[in-house]
Amino acid sequence: MSTEQHDPSAGLVGAYALGVLEPAEVAEVERHLSGCASCRLEVAELRDLEVALGEVPPELLVDGPPEGGDLLLQRTLRQARRERGSEQVRRRAWLGVGAVAAAAAVLAVGLSLGRSTAPAPPVAAGPAPTATSVSPPPAGTRTASLTDPSTGARMTLTLTPAMGWVRVNAALTGIPAGEHCHLVVNGRSGAKADAGSWLVSPAGARAGTTLDGSALVDPGDVTSVSVVNEAGKTFVTVPV
Repeated sequence: MSTEQHDPSAGLVGAYALGVLEPAEVAEVERHLSGCASCRLEVAELRDLEVALGEVPPELLVDGPPEGGDLLLQRTLRQARRERGSEQVRRRAWLGVGAVAAAAAVLAVGLSLGRSTAPAPPVAAGPAPTATSVSPPPAGTRTASLTDPSTGARMTLTLTPAMGWVRVNAALTGIPAGEHCHLVVNGRSGAKADAGSWLVSPAGARAGTTLDGSALVDPGDVTSVSVVNEAGKTFVTVPV
């Protein structure tokens, strides 16, 4: 609102909205308001702001209302009313409007901080993850391990039965590089079945070799598993 384009009583609109004018001044402003839509709108906005400031619950602000924020408008009103009838009313009318704006700014900051720093609502915890179950080995699975004292070769063996044949898993160490070896399954009747063959690499000689093979031997007939090279040398035999 520009007071230069209005009746002089327009300068009292802010004080009128705050209710700090004398009766004669109220009548003067109301005569002006009856013909000035912009000033009526300004009075309505100021009164809405005063109501809003009084209705904000303290819990919406960080640690309660800002220091002096909720009392700023009330102190201004009380002081202006005490000075009613003096020349200071007119000088402080616009200060009252400024106080309303300042209180609104404090309110806006407090609400913003209150929302941004409020603790997050609790989140319902889901069910604790269950440990992954490990299936037991098939019935009849046999494991064994042995180191041959004469060659230094060691084999750790898992023998898993199937329908008329066996699966063999062997972890081997202590066999020299360059040896062409066979994994041999030995039966009760003296029968032998080759479960796989390999050439020992330098890395396998240093760190060991793990093999998976199979042999067409009835699981109930298996007595042992051996590692034998092409020349017939047995590096290690593990009974099962």
